Amino acid sequence: MDTNGHQMVMTKEGLEELKKEFEELNSVKRPAVVKRLSDARDLGDLSENSEYATAKQDLAFIDGRIAELEDILHTAKVVSSHGKQQISIGCKVTLHVRGKEDVYTVVGEWEADPIQKKISLESPLGKALSGKKPGDSVEVEAPAGKILYKVVHIE
Repeated sequence: MDTNGHQMVMTKEGLEELKKEFEELNSVKRPAVVKRLSDARDLGDLSENSEYATAKQDLAFIDGRIAELEDILHTAKVVSSHGKQQISIGCKVTLHVRGKEDVYTVVGEWEADPIQKKISLESPLGKALSGKKPGDSVEVEAPAGKILYKVVHIE
């Protein structure tokens, strides 16, 4: 469960990406910042040492992200299979919108990346598509107005 009290659901690929980030933070980035902090401390007067202050902030950020990832990795539920009959996490869905077709991957909230056409089931579009079947249409309110999506194919 995350801090909002609901379980993090994600694809196997999404979980692997978070594990990679966690490992890099722990084995590469954090040790480098700890060394920077130590080197800056050795320079003397900490009250006027901007490198020390920056390294300390960087370490706090990395430690916060590590704690966040630990929480997610310990509570994540991986969705590995889904029925191709309706839209759910882990499926690829072909949508017809505004005269063209695009393929989207439905992912967990932490994996969402609109640029890579990865949509979260928690997003407005994801919520509207959840459980829909090929041939169904959904209308989603967007900043530019309502957009009509038609489900063409699910894989």
